[in-house]
Amino acid sequence: MEGGARLPLINHASREVTCKIVYYGPGLGGKTANLEHIHARLSPEARGKLILLAAETNRTHLFDLLRVDLGTVRGLRTRFHLFTVPGDPYYDLTRKLVLREVDGIVFVADSRAERCEANVESLEDLRANLSGQGRELARTPLVIQYNKRDLPGAVPLAEMDADLNPHGVPYFQAVGSRGVGVFDSLKAVAKMVVRSLN
Repeated sequence: MEGGARLPLINHASREVTCKIVYYGPGLGGKTANLEHIHARLSPEARGKLILLAAETNRTHLFDLLRVDLGTVRGLRTRFHLFTVPGDPYYDLTRKLVLREVDGIVFVADSRAERCEANVESLEDLRANLSGQGRELARTPLVIQYNKRDLPGAVPLAEMDADLNPHGVPYFQAVGSRGVGVFDSLKAVAKMVVRSLN
């Protein structure tokens, strides 16, 4: 499909369509905190097992896997698999692999001033990795989460948005460690994915 949209995985026996959402962003920006909060707040019936694979440095996770039931698409129940990618540049190959067959992306930006450059580099890395798969970031369901908004000296929102959001995609202020803005970001990207499937 043009622009990088893909055909979702449909299980006709269980009447489910499976969609993939990837949390992308610089290292230690709060991607894993998002998934841990989501997993902890969902009822056991609505969630799958949270899988954590520690990287060699033990500073990040390679990915988290979560199955979330968020409604129907053309009579089929939707099931979302949520992944994070490691932010460390060393793990570029892993990020490329995790991005394969992605349906939607939550870009988690770190609001600390010293991480501004890392945010921009990570967004460019995302764009390049999608392009390597014949996809365009501008045509992929995307929301931006400006995380760590509670920290003193957080970069002004307007400045971050000017640097990271040239296409004006939906964005949310967040404090991932406390769950602020976490479900808002997930619901927004899930709705975008469902719209793209319909």
